[in-house]
Amino acid sequence: MAVTLHINGSATLVEANSDIPLLWVLRDQLGLTGTKYSCGIGVCGSCMVLLDGVPEKACRIKTAECVGKSITTIEGLAEQTDHPLLKTWLELQVPQCGYCQSGQIITAYALLSEKRDPTADEIDQAMSQVLCRCGTYPRIRQAILQASESMSAKEQSS
Repeated sequence: MAVTLHINGSATLVEANSDIPLLWVLRDQLGLTGTKYSCGIGVCGSCMVLLDGVPEKACRIKTAECVGKSITTIEGLAEQTDHPLLKTWLELQVPQCGYCQSGQIITAYALLSEKRDPTADEIDQAMSQVLCRCGTYPRIRQAILQASESMSAKEQSS
């Protein structure tokens, strides 16, 4: 069946069975490979995307469930090169192997969109959705805290 998906600000017509996970449409049909495949059962979070601003595991959500909703992948966030989260992520050299990073960044972005000044516990709770096999959790937490401070400073100066 042909469906129109709204991905990274653009309407895109795709041909997909209604029960195919969004992950495969993004990666195989659209070449958006920043959304990673890892566990395939919704445990690791490497495949995280934003669906109407909420982090969702693309391996678990069916394409048909995404029709009429806004989908943002890591490629869509990467266009915001001046975003404090992306800047601090690079400055602090958060990734080690990098495999989980798109899921981590998507989740962190959603957290900061919802809560501008999260506590360390709130960060840990939100980020528990994405497994980092390299254990860069302290750098992830620091990047989110630093991005939050940068965002607050930017808002105060505006």
